[in-house]
Amino acid sequence: MHPNPAYRDDDQARALMAARERGFGVVTVAGPDGVLASHVPFSLDATTVDLHLSRGGALARHMRNGPAEALLIVSGPDAYITPEWYGIEDQFPTWNYVAVHLRGELRVLPDEELRPLLEKLTAEHEARLPGKSPWTMDKVAPEIVARMMRQIVPLRMTIASVEATYKLGQNKPDAARLSAADAVAASDYGHDTALLARLMREPAQH
Repeated sequence: MHPNPAYRDDDQARALMAARERGFGVVTVAGPDGVLASHVPFSLDATTVDLHLSRGGALARHMRNGPAEALLIVSGPDAYITPEWYGIEDQFPTWNYVAVHLRGELRVLPDEELRPLLEKLTAEHEARLPGKSPWTMDKVAPEIVARMMRQIVPLRMTIASVEATYKLGQNKPDAARLSAADAVAASDYGHDTALLARLMREPAQH
């Protein structure tokens, strides 16, 4: 997390909402030979994160040893900011971004909890797709579903702490920040630049 308090926000509900809307991140734990990490979709509520891993992956194999302290890194919109966008002198390039860190104990769930976990996760993301009826696992032959589920393992992280960084140019004069926001909106050099520009225009609310 960025050390500048101007970029921090202690509103955990807002941070959890940002992470939930993103729905994808990197889960990390300390393994015997270094940090282990996997990119995962997840389902999130106020106290827990549900996810699944490939059963043969290094992180899933490590989790067979028992619960572990984990960090889930969720990256929001981001973009490169050139100094010329501020309209003021003596500035430097930077990168604006939103990020949420969730820490807690990660543990493997019983196999019988895998299908409900997958159904919940799929339903959440299918509901975000306009103009279609939701896909469900009932549309796949049972033997194929069973084969797929043998290859993955369900996990749950109990959230112990939530941290968020909203680096949106709050340290710049309003006119400079808004000028940069307009340029970001017209650029595609980053991830979800339209959302980042909107957040830059109203950083006090984030």
